[in-house]
Amino acid sequence: MPDAAAMSLPNPRERLVGLLCALGVTLCWAGFSLASRLSAKQPFTPWDVAALRYSGGLVVGLLLASAFGWPRLSFRRALALMAGAAFGFPLASYLGFRFAPTSHGVVIMTGSLPFVTTALATLFLGERWDRQKLLSLAVVAGGMGLLAVDTFGGYPGAWRGDLLFVLGCLSWASFTILLRFWRVPAMTATTALAIYPAFLYLPVWWLFLPSQMAEAPAGAIAFQALYHGIIAVAVAGFLFARAVIAIGPARTTTVTAITPALAALLAWPLLGEPLGWAGLAGVALVSAGMVLGVARR
Repeated sequence: MPDAAAMSLPNPRERLVGLLCALGVTLCWAGFSLASRLSAKQPFTPWDVAALRYSGGLVVGLLLASAFGWPRLSFRRALALMAGAAFGFPLASYLGFRFAPTSHGVVIMTGSLPFVTTALATLFLGERWDRQKLLSLAVVAGGMGLLAVDTFGGYPGAWRGDLLFVLGCLSWASFTILLRFWRVPAMTATTALAIYPAFLYLPVWWLFLPSQMAEAPAGAIAFQALYHGIIAVAVAGFLFARAVIAIGPARTTTVTAITPALAALLAWPLLGEPLGWAGLAGVALVSAGMVLGVARR
């Protein structure tokens, strides 16, 4: 097992690279939540959106493999990483957004992620909780609470989506810990997670799963394939893997804790899902907690 103290002290350049990559992931994830919620209002089934994700990812993955070589990852490790990042997280998201709004998804999946990941990192990687980390998580928790109070009413049946979001959060947290524990290079993880899931999922979707793809406009298909297949899989996947290797899972998910605030703000004008004063205060608190979590003592 890698030394916990060594992993927790990246050099200045690696720290900067990791923080920039984590901020890039935040932007990609905010867009992922908005695009996923939008797909629920378009003539797609959740299985169709997943098919577009894996189809677009396959194209990008094959291009990466031709440029950088086939991913050197054992089948067992590839399957474990796919279970969390390629299947558990996106499928729970696409299904969950059928029942619950954007704010629920980002609060539960990405807002809870720092807490779940930090707990798992403590158990399995030996990472320590210092006062600053505890304080930053407490501030983030307060902001998540305000966002929840502001947005968790007025959506009957949303609890079904919320349970799926919990599953998605656990899936991604598990992937994060495995990625760090096995020290999988960012390009290897990105290429494997772009290529392999398509061969497992697309035949099942084509033969057995319900589809409304024929009813969807070409523009909607192109947008969802572009975002979920390229940005969410290749771009966000590479940036996240690079950030985890550079600054560790706990710090990475502390930065991405700002995703709910960003997505909730954008959902207001783009999807017509407004925030009240409590929600705006929650956005400010989450942002402050993220800054506190990554700042040097």
